[in-house]
Amino acid sequence: MINPKQIYDLLIDYSQTNTPVEEIIIGLTWTMCKANGVGLCMSPAIPTRTLSWSGTLVNQPVQELSLWLRSWDPYQATVGMAAINAVINLNSPLLEQAIALPLATSANLSVFEYFLPQLPGKQVSVIGRYPGLKQYEQGMNINVIELNPTPGDFPATASEYLLPESEWVFLTATSIPNKTFPRLMELSQDATVVLMGPTLPWLAEFADFGINYLAGVTVSNPTALRQTVAEGGGVRIFETGVQYHLLSLS
Repeated sequence: MINPKQIYDLLIDYSQTNTPVEEIIIGLTWTMCKANGVGLCMSPAIPTRTLSWSGTLVNQPVQELSLWLRSWDPYQATVGMAAINAVINLNSPLLEQAIALPLATSANLSVFEYFLPQLPGKQVSVIGRYPGLKQYEQGMNINVIELNPTPGDFPATASEYLLPESEWVFLTATSIPNKTFPRLMELSQDATVVLMGPTLPWLAEFADFGINYLAGVTVSNPTALRQTVAEGGGVRIFETGVQYHLLSLS
């Protein structure tokens, strides 16, 4: 397995283009970048009124904003990830191979519903609390690990203990901009790993980092997606503007 810290070099290398950014929207739940294509990243759950660069990002080249992925400032890293996705996900050849997942009862849970038949009796860890996930926690051992845990969740430090014992790991792609991806992948090397969420960049090289499945989104309605993001939508984007797709890298 390639050192997972190299993911940042790889993503920035793929984003060396002078394509200008047309728009950045930092919504309540999602950040969206338009630069020919549309890229998403989960917004930081940290309110702020002091973003010194607000009003300066439009017309900047993607290759400049992509460098922000390395930043430890959560808003800069989020904007950098969204800009990178706007380039990578526009014409990724992987999307020709990925299968569209049918809508689940809760559209944001389509990935979990697809894998449910394989999970009973397995030790499963989920990085990130997905709304509605509790309905699947009956009858199987699912541990949810959260940076901001709610009752029933495990704190981030539990990853050190739970992931090495897990047979399946569902890893949010938001772990890339928040810089937890390298360590989480090191801890999950013996598990089947599904890298998932709208923050996902569609790259085949994730197989070299130990990822078994990619579960990301395609934009089905950019106009509706923009409006939903701008109006504070969270899981609502799965009903208006994006659809989950799945690809096995094994």
